[in-house]
Amino acid sequence: MNSKPPIRTIVLARSPHEHVRTAWEKLQPCLASRREIEVVGVAMTEDLEHKELDAELAIVLGGDGSILRACRQFGDHQIPILPINLGRLGFLADLTLEDLQRHLDLIARREFKIAEMLMFEAIIRKQDGSEERHLGLNELAIRVGHAPHMFDVQLSIDGEAVTTYSGDGLILATPIGSTAHSLSAGGPILRQTIRAFVLTPICPHTLTIRPIVDRADCCYELTLPEQDEKVLAVIDGHIHREFCHGDSITFREAAANCKLVRFPNHSYYETLHRKLGWEGQLSYKTYLEQH
Repeated sequence: MNSKPPIRTIVLARSPHEHVRTAWEKLQPCLASRREIEVVGVAMTEDLEHKELDAELAIVLGGDGSILRACRQFGDHQIPILPINLGRLGFLADLTLEDLQRHLDLIARREFKIAEMLMFEAIIRKQDGSEERHLGLNELAIRVGHAPHMFDVQLSIDGEAVTTYSGDGLILATPIGSTAHSLSAGGPILRQTIRAFVLTPICPHTLTIRPIVDRADCCYELTLPEQDEKVLAVIDGHIHREFCHGDSITFREAAANCKLVRFPNHSYYETLHRKLGWEGQLSYKTYLEQH
């Protein structure tokens, strides 16, 4: 007989889309039928205080954006997230609702692993002395606002000047973020559990400027050498702050890690194959044979 208490679970389904609500309506009776799983809170319109609820697990319905939002909500007190993809691509949320229903026994018995994912903090110091701290999971992007133009941004790592990037901007991404904006800008794909950051220039003016991968325990400092109009610091595509000459941004490893639930036989490369269509790549010889 199982003497363990039920796993205290919250469900995050905050979305204006009807298909998210429909998914919760399908999932609710499945969870209710399992005494080993206790749903202690459901977020449909407002955030939950997961610390007060003493939650052990968060089921997040939506897509990768929903996971980013959950991580920001959890702040320095991250709890394991079981992500269910109801969106399109979904590198983080790579389980379907049917997958979850098939794995309810494993959840009830706590037979899953927790993958610790690197998060970052960005500290924005304004020239007037004010300061903001933001937690992120994907990336910090330094880019222009409404009017596209080239600008310069200076980078130093652990106090050592590295270079001045001239172009459309710069992305500092975690391994999780390496398959997001950084990938579209030509950056490398990092295994999700590596403790490193990737720095990817956006359309650099000098072709010899390439992406850099460096350790997560370094301190990255960004400044603008000249006054420029409407340069933005964008965190996880959601938080937008003006970045001006005289300001500085410190980018570094956060104390908290994003915690993702992984079931047995989970394969990151299998996910890449499915999401990026690698299994569908034809060799030139096969292409000729088919045409």
